[in-house]
Amino acid sequence: MSFSTRPAALLLSLGLLTATVAQAQTGFVLSDATLRADVARFNELDKEDVINLVPNAQAADWLSQQVPRFECPDSALQHTYYYRWWCLRKHLKQTPDGYVFTEFITPMKHAGTHNTISSALGHHIYEGRWLHNPQYIEQYTKFWLYVDAKRTAPRLHGFSSWLQDAVWSFYLVTPNKPLVQELLPALNADYHLWEKERMLPNRLFWQYDVKDAMEESISGGRKVKNVRPTINSYMYGNAKALTAMAKLTGTDSLQRKYAAKAKQLRADVQRVLWDDKDAFFKVQYEQGGLCEWREELGYIPWYFSLPADKPKYARQWAQLTDEGGFKAPWGLTTAERRAPGFRTHGSGHGCEWDGAVWPFATTQTLKGLANLLTEYKHQDGMSRRVYYDELRKYALSHQKNGQPYLGEYQDEKNGEWLKGDNPRSSYYNHSGFADLIITGLVGLKPRADNVVEIAPLVPEGQWDYFCLDELRYHGRTLTVIWDRTGQKYGKGQGLRVFADGKEIGRAEKLQRLTAKLPG
Repeated sequence: MSFSTRPAALLLSLGLLTATVAQAQTGFVLSDATLRADVARFNELDKEDVINLVPNAQAADWLSQQVPRFECPDSALQHTYYYRWWCLRKHLKQTPDGYVFTEFITPMKHAGTHNTISSALGHHIYEGRWLHNPQYIEQYTKFWLYVDAKRTAPRLHGFSSWLQDAVWSFYLVTPNKPLVQELLPALNADYHLWEKERMLPNRLFWQYDVKDAMEESISGGRKVKNVRPTINSYMYGNAKALTAMAKLTGTDSLQRKYAAKAKQLRADVQRVLWDDKDAFFKVQYEQGGLCEWREELGYIPWYFSLPADKPKYARQWAQLTDEGGFKAPWGLTTAERRAPGFRTHGSGHGCEWDGAVWPFATTQTLKGLANLLTEYKHQDGMSRRVYYDELRKYALSHQKNGQPYLGEYQDEKNGEWLKGDNPRSSYYNHSGFADLIITGLVGLKPRADNVVEIAPLVPEGQWDYFCLDELRYHGRTLTVIWDRTGQKYGKGQGLRVFADGKEIGRAEKLQRLTAKLPG
């Protein structure tokens, strides 16, 4: 597979010129003034040691054309939203093999072609699906499925991933049936390869913690073959996605096969990895038995809505707000704080997933919490307030010496970035944030049909207003507004949804709302 090799700068300039001519800088409700002011500040603070497709000088124009605009009364959330897009843009590269996203801004020895690494591939697709140009994610996906596969030493399976699930999540935002038809054989083959490489006779999957991108965990090791909630939840999500893709394309036999695999994995994860005494999903050791302590990875099953809606599973969430569990001043810890081995396994090593705060894991947990709050009846004390507080804490963690920063992992008490000033850690593209705003806080629930569903997680009475504007969805441009008085945006009181500038749904309160897209 080959892609255009025209100079990236020329293509970018032409694209920005076309976009500028075709579209004004003001959306249906929001202008790009806040975006541009934030970008100017981020640029001023940046040394720009590495330049990929979009240099800082063109960042404001590119972001103005590519990302949904967001406004709210909370400056931490609003500025971090734009900071994360500014960082993501730094990792976008145009190559002879198409567009790709990098994880580290500097070259890494363990990276593959074009400095690509697959560990955060799912996060990249979930975040990047909101860019207005779908070619970035389409070509990036094809790179991993077609280009990397032909390398002497393919790197896609260097890390566990929820690739199939992420591809389906991309489809739910930008429906493209021909693309799904094209990718389905490769995605099917990829699933079979995982079964060949990592599936046990009991049909569950094992993985080294390092290959889950979670090295030096409290339960694992770089050479220990444990049965982990991570890869098993990913494979469940992948099986569900393949079931949906097979249904879309009318591949009945494939649909039945993956529906059965998903059903089996769901049952086995709940049967084998659930610790009834500690009320938590845990790692099962290679030699048998569950880990003695709880780890944040136990929340990953909810990322894919795997657990049944039963009180016993919901009990797990009580640990999220327990200071002996995962709650810490600077964020959610990767191991429960009461564990005797907390912050000891990884000390002195390259990474530590035995307690330190990792944005990768925070993203997964908050996504799981959003699913719990919008899809489950049993929530065990979790609320919009918990989601909001932890998301805001996550936003506030994006700083170093008082300036915007995104790194690898942090001390849970003081927020110190534990890689220090290592250049590789700057703008670390290993997590998500904008998607948590769009699908969590604002609450857009992407669907395959033509219904727009909004389930906001902003606590009642917290904000008088917010606006998500210029959001591309199913070929339309959506605007979601909350305006308590109706005076902020002049479009009426309450929660309102617009498609291409025309109102399609409203509600008086911050509540679940559904509306049909125009035919």
